[in-house]
Amino acid sequence: MILVTGGAGFIGANFVLDWLALHDEPVINLDKLTYAGNPETLQSLQGNPLHTLVQGDIGDVALVSQLLKTHQPRAVINFAAESHVDRSIHGPGEFIQTNIVGTFNLLESVRSYWQSLPDEPAKQAASSGATATSAMPTSAMPGKLTKASFRFLHVSTDEVYGSLAKDDPAFTERNHIEPNSPYSASKAASDHLVRAWHHTYGLPVLTTNCSNNYGPYHFPEKLIPLLIVNALAGKPLPVYGDGQQIRDWLFVKDHCSAIRRVLEAGRLGETYNVGGWNEKANLDIVHTVCALLDELRPRTDGKPYQDQITFVTDRPGHDRRYAIDARKLESELGWRPTETFETGIRKTVQWYLDNPEWVAHVQSGAYRDWVQKQYT
Repeated sequence: MILVTGGAGFIGANFVLDWLALHDEPVINLDKLTYAGNPETLQSLQGNPLHTLVQGDIGDVALVSQLLKTHQPRAVINFAAESHVDRSIHGPGEFIQTNIVGTFNLLESVRSYWQSLPDEPAKQAASSGATATSAMPTSAMPGKLTKASFRFLHVSTDEVYGSLAKDDPAFTERNHIEPNSPYSASKAASDHLVRAWHHTYGLPVLTTNCSNNYGPYHFPEKLIPLLIVNALAGKPLPVYGDGQQIRDWLFVKDHCSAIRRVLEAGRLGETYNVGGWNEKANLDIVHTVCALLDELRPRTDGKPYQDQITFVTDRPGHDRRYAIDARKLESELGWRPTETFETGIRKTVQWYLDNPEWVAHVQSGAYRDWVQKQYT
């Protein structure tokens, strides 16, 4: 049994879907179900006895404690976070509350649960036969749950490292933490809390810091899905500043496989950077998406989608470049991404074209109101 927090959001839901497709270990899925937590993403799991979706907040100590006591998970994977830079600039309070206070409360609930576990060392099966990108199935992990066998895995972002100049080396796990937005500052604080709970209390933690994710089920507040949705609707394709902000792009399914690998074999207390080895300028991303849409869903007037590109005022404190050095994850745990950007972005665009109902349903309520205010 594992407990996943934020498992109805973009990365969390992809993780849950992949997890249950790979093996039969049950998942308790705790999500606050804000605008970014979409149960429709998990529709294929309806009626699946291995998946239980619970609506709730990681900051609700009573609820989290009860879930831990009742279900006795061997691991907690924490995806729960407010995660959009623009929204953090306009309303930082929610980010402080969820990403910092919420993480603190979650850590305290988990610490209490972990301390209640027996001290006997778990009888772990040898993992030498496990593959580099798959989770060890429950059947390969005999023995009762103990302090030694429990794990808390915290999912974070490369944005905690700040910004890089064009020729700077990519971020490693030893880079200074220098966040530049309310979002990244709140995530950096949560990373520090996780580290402190390990060093102070001995909680068996792991942390991953990923680069920009893209792929299926991504809410259209982020660059790639926003481009696809706006392009198909005939709306402007907003590009901040000169569009030369560089990001490393990671296909979400690759990110999920990396998390499974770190959970399986990562060294306690360690941080692992997860990257796609795909540095691209935002404007290049826009042109790539436009070209794919020209091929897969041409405009009825025959004009190219790039005619809809609109340059808008850059956002405050916009980091110029992020780049992840994921060699530690490769050298220690044997993980590398399987998708190139070219294969991943084609799969992503095709998924949005094939799933118009999902796209239409998420463009409602608080999400719709916020996006219309920002991008129309």
